[in-house]
Amino acid sequence: MKGSQAKAGNTGRDVLEWPGGKLDFSAGCLVMGILNVTPDSFSDGGRFLDADVAVGHGLQMAADGASIIDVGGESTRPGSAPVRTDEQIERVVPAIKALRERSDVPISIDTDKFEVAEAALDAGAVIMNDINALRDERMAELAAERQVPVILMHMQGTPATMQIEPKYDDVVSDVLGFLLSRARRAEKFGVVKERIFIDPGIGFGKTLEHNLLLLKNIDNFVAAGYRVLVGTSRKRFIGKITSKEEPSERIYGTAATVALCAAAGVSIVRVHDVAEMMDVVRITNAVKKI
Repeated sequence: MKGSQAKAGNTGRDVLEWPGGKLDFSAGCLVMGILNVTPDSFSDGGRFLDADVAVGHGLQMAADGASIIDVGGESTRPGSAPVRTDEQIERVVPAIKALRERSDVPISIDTDKFEVAEAALDAGAVIMNDINALRDERMAELAAERQVPVILMHMQGTPATMQIEPKYDDVVSDVLGFLLSRARRAEKFGVVKERIFIDPGIGFGKTLEHNLLLLKNIDNFVAAGYRVLVGTSRKRFIGKITSKEEPSERIYGTAATVALCAAAGVSIVRVHDVAEMMDVVRITNAVKKI
């Protein structure tokens, strides 16, 4: 089996199918487009709070090649405060319903709140993306009941506290060990292994060095038996390295991390700039296929 297939398809299958959707990894890494329907996200807060504008952006990302649209109604930037579940639902449900009516691209719901996830799945979302890795047992039960893929992310602390002196004994082994334990826990709740993705949570309770070590050793995560998702898009550590203060100016730095991840066999990269990152992924996937 060629390198990209052997690595990216950890489960041994290139096509992931479930009752609500399908993802084809036969070409290699896929791109997930970020759709924040929030007033305060670190990079694009307020731009897509209006449902019509959000839907238009989501459709454009799909046209640009995104295989998944990830809709979130709560900012999880460092220092952010929680948003009431009813407010999150009011933000995400109209966008999800409208996108579902106009596109077949799978929609994921970016939330750790059971009520929000349930409402989003009812509205047409078909993937759960949880920064707390199904810590709420109801989230695990919901994923199993609805038979949807889940993304389990590592985060030290909470968005409000995560960047206050994060520490690890060994960031790579600590993060990977946590994710594997959560993945096995999800399986015990009835989530099918092939539908579990692990995400090291770049920027979520990590220093610059922690982030770089995780990226340098991302192949350890790829080899661990579950598909891997990585989100580095426009993040602060890229700005520190490149001296780019504005998140929108971090596209080239993001591109470097996306290429590294795709080359290592990561299954999905989560990005703001879909058209640009699709070019990066297409080239990297093509090289891996030779």
